[in-house]
Amino acid sequence: MQFWKRMKPLYRILLVAGILLLAMLLARTMGWIGKTEPEKVSVEAAQVRTLVETVLANGKIQPETEVKLSSEISGEVIELLVAEGDSVRKGQLLARINPELVVAGLDRSEAALNSAKAQEATSKARLNQLKATYQVNIQPAYERNRKLYQEKVISEAEFQNSKATHDAFLEDLEAARQTLLAAGYAVGSAAAGQKEAREQLQRTNMYAPIDGIVTRLSVAVGERVVGTMQMTGTEMIRIADLGKMEALVEVSEGDVVRIKKGDSVRVEVDAYPGRVFSGWVREVAHSSKAGLAMGATGDQATNFEVRIRLVNSSYSDLLVGGRPPLRPGMSSSVEILTNRVENVLSVPITSVTTRMFGADGKPKKRFGDVGGEKEQDKTQSVDEKKSDLREVVFVYQNGVVKAVQVKTGIQDDQYIQILSGIKSGEEVVTAPFTALSKSLEDGQKVTRVERDQLFAEE
Repeated sequence: MQFWKRMKPLYRILLVAGILLLAMLLARTMGWIGKTEPEKVSVEAAQVRTLVETVLANGKIQPETEVKLSSEISGEVIELLVAEGDSVRKGQLLARINPELVVAGLDRSEAALNSAKAQEATSKARLNQLKATYQVNIQPAYERNRKLYQEKVISEAEFQNSKATHDAFLEDLEAARQTLLAAGYAVGSAAAGQKEAREQLQRTNMYAPIDGIVTRLSVAVGERVVGTMQMTGTEMIRIADLGKMEALVEVSEGDVVRIKKGDSVRVEVDAYPGRVFSGWVREVAHSSKAGLAMGATGDQATNFEVRIRLVNSSYSDLLVGGRPPLRPGMSSSVEILTNRVENVLSVPITSVTTRMFGADGKPKKRFGDVGGEKEQDKTQSVDEKKSDLREVVFVYQNGVVKAVQVKTGIQDDQYIQILSGIKSGEEVVTAPFTALSKSLEDGQKVTRVERDQLFAEE
């Protein structure tokens, strides 16, 4: 006590601090303090399985063949011979547009044709008349005067007058021939006009181009429609072949490369919950649905359209009165089976995670560490850091986990193929997710528990 009293206050503080530090070190060494319980994990053995890789997508049901009908002639709808939902046959009359103006145009074209034909007949008669005059009068007179001039019976002046008359008549004759030729062209033009007018008259009647069902009727009797002769016309009727239905879905650019024509598809339609229809991929788009708009960024999603034909036999039992149960516009979700491998080593998808690896080939304890030591270069680029990111699984052995780098293959909704890194029968950590994705380290001690127990405690 006398020694303690003689000590200066600073020394007293230092002595007490030293004693406390030694006590804490001793307690930590003995495990009295600072001891944490090992991480609780669930494990599962790697096994040989059959995996089926799929691509999921959503879309709409639609007919493979659908025709939108618009009138080529503008005018008033005076007759509709079908109603929405009616079955029609190819060539069946569907509607009529008021033909009065077209009939008037046809009358004008026929009158023009008759006039052209009359002019042609007049030109032909004129040519024949000139030919006869030439053969009977002009040519014999010229030949006679030419012979007399050669015999010195008439003067040169008389012969030249006779020759001029002859040549002028030949010019008249050629002009008559050209007039007749022009009259023939006029007849052809008028005939074409008449044919066009007749075609327009025929197009006031609308006929079904295919067999199918009227899925939409957009006009009523008395409405006026715009024809397609010079602009976008008014859609009047829509006919679809509901005997061949398809699902049109959009697939991301990352998944479309795995899809090929002929892949099997499972299709679910919201209107028939719990029912799965069969189908197959009939067409995969070679270009994206829509290019980036001006000023848009490259971060926008790029999707490709995939057309899936539904197998009729998969819904034949739902036919009512011969009518297909699927209708255009129904929502659907599809599962495209893109690949299948049998007897391959696999583990649960949740067991595969990623870790950063350092230059020594060992996983980093935390981001920014290399082999357990802090990185000196704090300016390392994101691309360089990503280059060290590798897929790993944590193999469980006698209460300790080991980070093992693996190479993966295809996957289904539960398991993923392991191409290299572990062997069949080795146990890998499958949960909890937070430990796998962040905190679990190579060589860490863990406690194995059943999966149900693990989640029950959480």
